[in-house]
Amino acid sequence: MATQAETTQTKARRPTLFGWMLSLPFRIVAVVVISILTSITIEWLGIYFGWWDLPGAQHAQHMFSHELGWIDTEFTRSLLVSNPAATGQNVLAWVYQTVFVSTGITGWFDAHADGDGLAHTIAIYSQAGLAVCLVVLIRVFILALTIPLFVMAAFVAIVDGLVRRDLRRFGAGRESAFIYHHAKRITGPVFVLGWLAYLSLPFSIHPNLFLVPCAAGFGVLVSVTVGSFKKYL
Repeated sequence: MATQAETTQTKARRPTLFGWMLSLPFRIVAVVVISILTSITIEWLGIYFGWWDLPGAQHAQHMFSHELGWIDTEFTRSLLVSNPAATGQNVLAWVYQTVFVSTGITGWFDAHADGDGLAHTIAIYSQAGLAVCLVVLIRVFILALTIPLFVMAAFVAIVDGLVRRDLRRFGAGRESAFIYHHAKRITGPVFVLGWLAYLSLPFSIHPNLFLVPCAAGFGVLVSVTVGSFKKYL
């Protein structure tokens, strides 16, 4: 009786598809916020301990210019928007104008950027934090543009997994619930950790060098999950 009750409670605690879809925007916002805080912390530690080749906020500003260049040169076409470069620049310009210029934050930065003292130090660290926030937003936009890549990887993985499942089913092959449950369990965390790692990188990297292996790994996990699903429903 106790085992049956525990099984019933476990099934009741499983999130439904509607609940998962409802919580998805909040999860995305949480990933972006954590990435911004992590990136700012790494950037400030680099400034304090002298990890960067460029002094002050110049490292973050250089990284921002580099990341913006990826959109101009590498993402000229997209299935989601007609002009990715213009769309990305417009979004960044709106965020910068609304959050930083209209509130007077950038004016205070410019007034205390030169000189010395505590206000100058705060301005330098704040400028670096501002540049890092914009870098994370650019990377979020790049991730949004690469959604079709992950959808394609998932589609190919599902087809491959279903084929291998049918081969195992009609060939009287052995199935492993251990592989299925563990592959299913780590697919989501690996996907989220990959995004966190990309958004929080303290240096510029070509998006394809990171996103293509990440999409391939995601596809492998989906294929293993679908392929190891039980033979009979």
